[in-house]
Amino acid sequence: MSNLDGSNQRIPPFGALGSAQLSNSQPKSVSKKSNSTVSRETKSARSVIDEVDDESPIGRELANETRRREKLVGRKLPKPDKTRVLTVANQKGGVGKTTTTVNIAAGLAAAGLQVLVIDIDPQGNASTALGIDHRAEVASIYDVLIDDVPLHEVVAPCPDLDNLICAPATIHLAGAEIELVSLVAREQRLRRALEAYAEHRKQTGLPRLDYVLIDCPPSLGLLTVNAFCAAFEVLIPIQCEYYALEGLSQLLKNIGMIQKHLNAELEVSTILLTMYDGRTNLASQVAADVRSHFPEKVLTAVIPRSVRISEAPSYQQTVLTYDPSSSGALSYLEAAAELAERGVNRG
Repeated sequence: MSNLDGSNQRIPPFGALGSAQLSNSQPKSVSKKSNSTVSRETKSARSVIDEVDDESPIGRELANETRRREKLVGRKLPKPDKTRVLTVANQKGGVGKTTTTVNIAAGLAAAGLQVLVIDIDPQGNASTALGIDHRAEVASIYDVLIDDVPLHEVVAPCPDLDNLICAPATIHLAGAEIELVSLVAREQRLRRALEAYAEHRKQTGLPRLDYVLIDCPPSLGLLTVNAFCAAFEVLIPIQCEYYALEGLSQLLKNIGMIQKHLNAELEVSTILLTMYDGRTNLASQVAADVRSHFPEKVLTAVIPRSVRISEAPSYQQTVLTYDPSSSGALSYLEAAAELAERGVNRG
C-alpha cells in the first residue's frame, strides 16, 4: 500500500487486507485470496443475506455484519496533526493489550497511515504477532533503553503490511527493570529515544510517524513507567468480566501519579471493551458500567470473543491479515477507524 496524504487515507476493502503476504509458517489450508475472490464472496454473502430470514438470530447477525462492512469500504481516515503516541496498558493480565496493540496498528497501517509499534513486554508477543524476529541476539528495544542504541537501528518492517514497523522485544528485557534502576533519567529513556527517532526520520526524508503504539507488560515497573512518560495518551483495554473492573481504579490512580510527577501531558483518552460475549448478562452489565463511568472515553466498537483473534498469533499474523472476513477483524477495523476519527486534533 502506498503512502498517501491525509485526504486520501482509506481503509481498504477486506480483499486488500486479504491479499497481504502470508507468513511462511502459514499452513496450506489457509490460503490468501485475491481481491476478485473476496469480491465474489462479498456478493455471495449479500445474496445469502437476502435469502435468510432476518427475524432469525443468524439472519440478524449476518445482516448486521454486512452493514458494518459496507461502512468501512472506502472510509477515509484522517492524519493526526502531530504524531499520536499511545501506551496500551492495563496492569491486569489477559485483557487483550497485545492483541489490541497489533490489530489497531494493523488497521491504521492498512489505511495508509505511518505506524510504529514498540514492544516493551519481555514476552515479545507483539513482535510475534507482527512477524518480527525477536530472538535473543536480535537488536531490540532493550538495547535502546539500556545501551542508548538509536531506535532506527532496531525497528523492523512488518512483512504483511506496508507502513507498519516494530521495535521488537527480546528476552533480555526481563532483566531491564533492574538495570534501569541505576541509569540516569531512567523514566525518560524511551521518550528521548522516540524524539531522536522522529528527528532521524525528518533528516533522512522519511514520512512523519502518525501513530506510535506501545505494548506494555501487565505491571507498573520501570518499563511501563517509561511507556507512560513517552506517551501523550493511554488506551486501556478492559475485559468484559467482573475482575477487570476491580483493577481499573488502581490503574487510574497509578496513571494519576505519573501525570503529577513525571508526565503532565499524559491522559486516558481511550477505553476499549474486549472479549465481549453478548450471550451473557455479565458482559452486558460490565459494558454498561464502564460506559456510564467513562461516557466520553469508551469506543463504540466492541471486540468480541473470537477464535480467529486467538489463532492469528500462532501464524505470526494479526487477525486482519489472518482472516480479514472474520468478526474479530471487522471489530478491530472499526476500533482503529473510531480511534483515528476521535483524535484527529490530538498530538
